[in-house]
Amino acid sequence: MSAAGVAEAADFIDESLQWESTWERAEEHERRYGAGLEYYGASVGAVRGSIRNAGRRYPEMTHDDVTALASALWARPVFERRLAAVVLLQSAVASLRHSDLTRIEGFLRSAHVTDLVDPLAVDVVGAMLQRLTGQDAARARAVLARWAGADDAWLRRAAVLAHLPAFRSGDGDDDAFRRTVRAISGVQRNRVPEVEEAIALVRSSGAP
Repeated sequence: MSAAGVAEAADFIDESLQWESTWERAEEHERRYGAGLEYYGASVGAVRGSIRNAGRRYPEMTHDDVTALASALWARPVFERRLAAVVLLQSAVASLRHSDLTRIEGFLRSAHVTDLVDPLAVDVVGAMLQRLTGQDAARARAVLARWAGADDAWLRRAAVLAHLPAFRSGDGDDDAFRRTVRAISGVQRNRVPEVEEAIALVRSSGAP
């Protein structure tokens, strides 16, 4: 898919989202998430439906097409566009690579709301960690270790929540989770609720 094709696909999804929007829901989203983003007022179901329809319309999308389209959707600070980027990555997680964590890190740094950060951390990054092996897995774990020690609280939250799928499936790595928590403790002068909540959630799923 060319750059023009990616832009066309992004426009198709954007138009679908706006078609499914209501001003009442847009106001509700702004009350819930704050004024840092724009809101069309499309439902989560409409977002997922737009991505399914885009997949039917553009069935030959490669890995590079998917990641480029996710970036195109994320580029505008519209909640529904960014949620569509997350859903797109969820749908293509089996093809994602450890090198895609750089792009995802950029998304996490600019997300600022749990309804974007959490599915990226759990359903995309966490799912990748369960699938990757060998050197690719080691490189991905190194990225997560850096996130755990980052100044950005959303990266720290993501580093924690990325452990969740493994613990939910009974395959969690106790030592790796302890290292994540220790790294977070080293940079977190004052407790940050978003990070503490994430640690509690993973522990409730079997982590030490």
